[in-house]
Amino acid sequence: MIRLVSDVHGAVAALAREAPGDSPLLVLGDLINFIDYRDNHGIVSEVAGQEFVDEVVKLRSGGDFTSAGELWRTHSKGREDAFRLAYADAIARAYNEICATLEGVEAYVTYGNVDNPSVLESHLPASATYIEAGVIELDGLTIGLVGGGVPTINSPGEISDAEMADRLREIGSVDMLCTHVAPAVRQLSADVIGGREKGSPAVLAYLLEHQPPRHYFGDIHQPQAVRWDVGRTVSQNVGYFRATGRVFVHNAG
Repeated sequence: MIRLVSDVHGAVAALAREAPGDSPLLVLGDLINFIDYRDNHGIVSEVAGQEFVDEVVKLRSGGDFTSAGELWRTHSKGREDAFRLAYADAIARAYNEICATLEGVEAYVTYGNVDNPSVLESHLPASATYIEAGVIELDGLTIGLVGGGVPTINSPGEISDAEMADRLREIGSVDMLCTHVAPAVRQLSADVIGGREKGSPAVLAYLLEHQPPRHYFGDIHQPQAVRWDVGRTVSQNVGYFRATGRVFVHNAG
């Protein structure tokens, strides 16, 4: 049995409850919470204020990402260094809290678009293995883990599709592929609300070429479909852990 979570987004109590167990835990990224679009709370509201976050979310939810970016720049203008330090402190505290829940857990962790890879890696306990892109073997299966999110708002965990393709090429054929991002299949890669597609063409190309029996991913919180057949591959969203508080279980066989 292999357990998987993605999009933890600061759900410390839930992960502390669910992480311990007799089977390995794969964490597919987005461990900290910048903005929870259900209540607009998170690191950004802690640092920049709730009113600012409410306006940013309103613009982004309406599809006006240009104005949201301009609002962000205007809000911090002249205070860039102070905000930078405040965010760095809040991010470090958030990783300290969430990574402490993995103490003593056999965990394999990669990163998502909102993660800061180096800060995440530095806060993981000895029982957890950080994997940017690589292959492990569990339950007799070769499992490829590849971190990174698709480019959207220039956050630290975003990588280009070309870089994603390079990472996938390096891991080669595996029995199970685990990524943070969805393949570029609209039903899997676009939320029900908003509908902005965030899929990776490189992941889709890999699935079509190699056809691993299983592909697991996260990133999409309200997907139009949670599971889709890509050729012979079953591509499955493991769920928005901050909302569900439940691990996804892969049973061999």
